[in-house]
Parts: sequence; C-alpha cells; structure tokens
Amino acid sequence: MNTFKLLRNLVETPGPSGYENEIAAVIQEMWRPYVDDLTVDRVGSLIAVKRGQGAEPRRRLLLAAHMDEIGLMVTRVLAHDGYGFLRVTSVGGVDIRHLYGQLVAVHGRRDLKGVIGSLPGSMLPPERKDKPFTYEDLAVDVGLPADKVQELVSIGDFVTFRQPLRKLQGKRVAGKSLDNRASVAAVTVCLEHLQKRTHEWDVVAIATSQEETRLLGAITSAFTQRPDAAVAIDVTFGKGPGANDENSFELGGGPVLDLGPNVHPGMLKGLRDAAQAIELKTSVATHAMYSGTDAYGLQIARDGIPTGLVGIPLRYMHTMVESVDTKDVERVGRLLAEFIVRLDGDFLDGLTKGMMEK
Repeated sequence: MNTFKLLRNLVETPGPSGYENEIAAVIQEMWRPYVDDLTVDRVGSLIAVKRGQGAEPRRRLLLAAHMDEIGLMVTRVLAHDGYGFLRVTSVGGVDIRHLYGQLVAVHGRRDLKGVIGSLPGSMLPPERKDKPFTYEDLAVDVGLPADKVQELVSIGDFVTFRQPLRKLQGKRVAGKSLDNRASVAAVTVCLEHLQKRTHEWDVVAIATSQEETRLLGAITSAFTQRPDAAVAIDVTFGKGPGANDENSFELGGGPVLDLGPNVHPGMLKGLRDAAQAIELKTSVATHAMYSGTDAYGLQIARDGIPTGLVGIPLRYMHTMVESVDTKDVERVGRLLAEFIVRLDGDFLDGLTKGMMEK
C-alpha cells in the first residue's frame, strides 16, 4: 500500500462536518476489498464489518476514525458592482487567522472554485488597520456576476479548502484535513494487515461523521453497533516551536496512547502489550477531563464501552498545512492489527483486573 497516495486521495476529497457524502464514498471504495459488509447509517457514518473466526456469538471491537473536516458555511450572498461575493462562518474549530488568501471550493448547485480575500491594510479605516480580520472583513470571491452567484449558491451551503497534499522531507507530508484523514488511512492500513492474520473478534471499522462539531457519529454508531470494546483513532499535538510540553509529541516518534477519564486502563494496557509484542515504540499522552475526541462519544454509549485512544502526532492542527509523518500512520495501522489479533475470549474478563494494575 502506498501511504502517500492513500492519504492524498483522502485529504483532497471534500468532507466538512455535516456534508461527508463525498469522502464517505471514497473511503467505501478503499475499504471494500478488506471487509465483509459496508453500510452508511442515517447520520452519514460509514460502517464496515470484518468478521472474525471465533465461535458465535463473537465479540466485537469498534475502531472509530472521524472522516469530517473543518470548513465554512455561507451566511450571506452579497452583490457589489455587478459581482457576487459570499460571507461565511466557521464549521468546526476554524482559526480565522489562517483564512485570508486561502483557495476554497463552494459546494452550491455545482462546485465553484473561489478565493478568500479582503481589503489590504492600506485601504482599511484607521480603527481597523493592524487588527485581526473578522468574518465581516472576509469575502469569498468566485469570480461570477451577482445574479449567477445567487442562482448557484444558497445560505447554508458548505465551503471547503482547496489544498493539495504535499511531500516534505523524508516521510513527512502537509495539507488540509489530515485531522483526521490520517487516522482513516491508519485504519485502512490495519484492515490490509488483517487480510494476512487470523482474529477471533469481529472488527467494526467506522469512519464517523460530525466529530468536529458534536461527536455525532461516534455516539450513534456505538449505540447501534453494540461493541464490546472500542478504540478511537485521532491526531494529537506534534512538537514544534512553542509546542514542546509533555503533551506534544515528535513527528515520526510512533503512536501516542492516551490516558485519562475517556480511556479504560485495561484498554491502554492491551494496546501497550500489543506494541511491546511487535517492538513498537509508543508515547503516552494525558487528558485531565475531556479528550476532545470520539473516545468520549464511544465511552458513554448504552451501559458504557471500554475505550482506548490512539493518536498520530500532527503539527499545525486545524490549519491548511497540517503535517504528519507517514511512518506514524503506518505504525498505528500495525499496532491496531496486532491488538486485534491478540483479542480472545478472556480479554473482557481481564479488563477489570487491568484497572487495578499499573
């Protein structure tokens, strides 16, 4: 599997939170050769099931990697000198400081290429000079007359960023929506590894919808699929200038296993044991309250689901130049596969005991 090509296909497909149909179709074709069943549920999450070889009724492990990305939404259609312009607002955690000068796609009656522009500082009124832009300062320009823009674009239409995936040095890449398409790629790598391995448990791989806005897909899919245990896969903070504390991690340093209220200690131990079995280096992150990932949505479904959380280090989160090391994507895929093949009939019984062990 060519990890760069896999990532490029994922990253360059639009899929803002609440409008994941295009990216779901791409992932569906990626996963089809590796699984037994594929469905899209009522909220847009893609659910893939790979059956295990254990005796029925089999245990089920859910792997959740959200497929949605941050984006924008049209709030107004403006006319000026015969041309149409769009005002927008954020969908998910968009940092407005990164928007000026971006290339975008407006998903109206048909997709329109556009740019995000504003007046240069020299043309702004004195009180606005040298101040951060607001959404009232920024306009999406698709280069069309006002009547054509009004025909093709409506309030509520989504806007995504047009940014290709670029190779950096070594195995590092940069682009938009690596949060969390990098994790979707890792699950794909895992499913490929499982073609050559035997595993007892059923694997339910889910590309969840609307994580960036409400954790919707994790909550609903965990409720309907009734897994016995779950692992959320997401990105975590990568080390870089100004980000070198204990909860940021080196790109290329391997998977990051999270510890905190959203993680069952027994699941963390199981992931650690799997990493040791294949001599894979891991790091440990901590969260004191809410992890900000699908792990929370999985954990609270029904009567509670033992959940683990695996992270891929990423720099410049929620920007259009997010950066990861593809070696980490591949290593997370290997770790998940090893964890899965080690699951047996005694694993759940050992979880409670695992809570008492260091």
